[in-house]
Amino acid sequence: MSSSIDRIALVTGAAQGIGKSIALRLAADDLHVALADLPRAQEPLESVAKEIEATTGRRTHIVTGDVSNEEHVERMVRETVERLGGLDVMIANAGVIRAGTVTETTLENWTTDMNVNATGTFLCFMHAGRQMIAQGRGGRMVAASSVAGKKGHPNQVAYCAAKFAVRAITQCAAIELGQHGITVNAYAPGAIVTPMREPDSTCALEENTPIENYNMADRAAVQKLGSADDVASIVSYLVKPEAHFITG
Repeated sequence: MSSSIDRIALVTGAAQGIGKSIALRLAADDLHVALADLPRAQEPLESVAKEIEATTGRRTHIVTGDVSNEEHVERMVRETVERLGGLDVMIANAGVIRAGTVTETTLENWTTDMNVNATGTFLCFMHAGRQMIAQGRGGRMVAASSVAGKKGHPNQVAYCAAKFAVRAITQCAAIELGQHGITVNAYAPGAIVTPMREPDSTCALEENTPIENYNMADRAAVQKLGSADDVASIVSYLVKPEAHFITG
């Protein structure tokens, strides 16, 4: 992947939390950034764009839509290319949590988790991959998995299933796209302090649905929860040209 041209990233779920931190970090790394999230996040997206432009001078573009809708994802990629000049980095970060046990979760919540977390990642990789292959200059794709994508957790059957699926999508894409100079990876953090874990969150959780940390801070080797910036730092490295040998 060439480092002699301006590089462009598209970050989904960029209005807050991990997505916002990734967008800010990539802009600080001199990438132009397209910011994607749901239409209701227009105002916070504008705030992120203003912060990027004021602090880094990088160009931004806001595109709203639902990552589980193929037409929306195709438009996100197309507008990024048209407005910013191409696509070199795809960050499939958007996600939701719908709490529920195997016997109590609803089919609606199961479908929502799978559509946003798993299908959304697939669609982002599909359309970003097509664009990167057509450009012929390689690329970087990174998805949001989770510790819940490596081990089952109580009361999170739909979320765990979706995040396990993200790992599979990532590994398949890495095998298929490596010949084009495109690396594909996923970050899988434990509990991260973001608005997604707040009991009154309206962007990622059902109203009044508590998400427990299961004493994750006590169980972590470093004895504390992580921050969104911690995730952004590893994403920053994975999309750099020198990370060309890390994939899957």
